[in-house]
Amino acid sequence: MTSGSGKVVCVTGGSGYIASWLVKLLLQRGYTVRASVRDAADPKKTEHLRALEGASERLHFFKANLLDEGSFDAVVKGCDGVFHTASPFYFATADPQQWYVLSKTLAEEAAWKFAKENAIDIVTINPGMVLGPLLQPTLNTSSAFILNLINGSSTFHNATFGWVNVQDVVKAHILAFELPSASGRYCLAERVSHFSDIVKIIRELYPALQLPEKCADDKPFVPVYQVSKEKYRSLGLDYIPLETSINETIESLKEKNFVNF
Repeated sequence: MTSGSGKVVCVTGGSGYIASWLVKLLLQRGYTVRASVRDAADPKKTEHLRALEGASERLHFFKANLLDEGSFDAVVKGCDGVFHTASPFYFATADPQQWYVLSKTLAEEAAWKFAKENAIDIVTINPGMVLGPLLQPTLNTSSAFILNLINGSSTFHNATFGWVNVQDVVKAHILAFELPSASGRYCLAERVSHFSDIVKIIRELYPALQLPEKCADDKPFVPVYQVSKEKYRSLGLDYIPLETSINETIESLKEKNFVNF
């Protein structure tokens, strides 16, 4: 594919889970990619990206940090487009889901306001919990949820999420940039499932595994909800099934020695 031949794009937080796949597919499509990372000298941040096809010719690293105002100016200057994927994703503080959701909501609101005031063409991609193969050597938060289930946890979370494959998320990013018809917000979820259903799928895929049998609390299960697939499909895409995403995640965790069975 050569859709991006001659075009320069920026990927912020270039070493992250989604961003690494985004860099990979952008290079495959012929783009020149500027990837921002907090430490370009850290092999855990860049080694897997430098190994990608086309990286030696068309991948350039820039040091930037979300907390340093102005540090992204040089990265985005002269770019045809910016894929802003840099965002801390940790569920380790009190009431973590609410703080994370709030931060994402406020950031998106600010982005839309800034785009309107400055006549910038913007599209937002809002994925659910992202699964699938890992390119980066470090463990990302969404994959850690699966690792926790298969690595000795006695309980599963009483939580319901939309689930989506990382490759679907990345394709949506790229097509939202390339297609003039793309606009607005794209909420991505192949399926909305409770953690109890995730455990059931894993048990069917790996019947020999010891998996949690009970929920972490005695409250009623958080109900599932509906996410329309219509807008995602308007990009010409179809979702990878959740079962495949879970299988790919576990096999990738095994390959990278996060788990051994």
